[in-house]
Amino acid sequence: MIPYRTAKRALDIAGSAIGLFIFSPVMLWAAIRIMREMRAPAIFRQTRAGMNGKPFSICKFRSMTDARDEAGKLKNDSERLTPFGKWLRSTSIDELPQLWNVLKGDMSLVGPRPLLMDYVRLYSAPQRVRLDAPPGMTGWAQINGRNALSWPEKFAMDAWYVKHASMALDLKIIFLTIKKTLVREGISSPEEVTMPRFTGENGRQSG
Repeated sequence: MIPYRTAKRALDIAGSAIGLFIFSPVMLWAAIRIMREMRAPAIFRQTRAGMNGKPFSICKFRSMTDARDEAGKLKNDSERLTPFGKWLRSTSIDELPQLWNVLKGDMSLVGPRPLLMDYVRLYSAPQRVRLDAPPGMTGWAQINGRNALSWPEKFAMDAWYVKHASMALDLKIIFLTIKKTLVREGISSPEEVTMPRFTGENGRQSG
């Protein structure tokens, strides 16, 4: 029998390559429209924590402007999120560039979502379990609420996934992700257009 990690990587390579080929026209169209509305670059890059906390540069389509207030500070997400950017998020098209991250091996199709490097030092021991698996484009938390979940709920689901990971579970998550994407569930948290910042073990959130 093929080891799970080997089979998972084979699925990642095949899935990301096929995805990049199939969605290349959509990605090109999205990039052109973003550059027309917000200028270049069309791709937003940010350092995130990968497996074992190793940093890598995640790729997403830009959905926000760089609008700043009079003091030069970036405005709130809700003020910078454009109508087209909001649509990109609701359809998850903004996540398609991460197929390149998967093909490179920075990410997997399925796994805990990669979070900011600043969060790693705030994880409790149970929460650090999420770093034992490669980060994913989608995961157990994404099909069970996504950004509508609280941080404690997300971390609990990430830990559950890491402990129960299998090819059958990965395929189930991929299937349910497609279904969830079509009905556009759980895109935002109840309080904000994006997920509030994680501030520590107790799950408190701040904007």
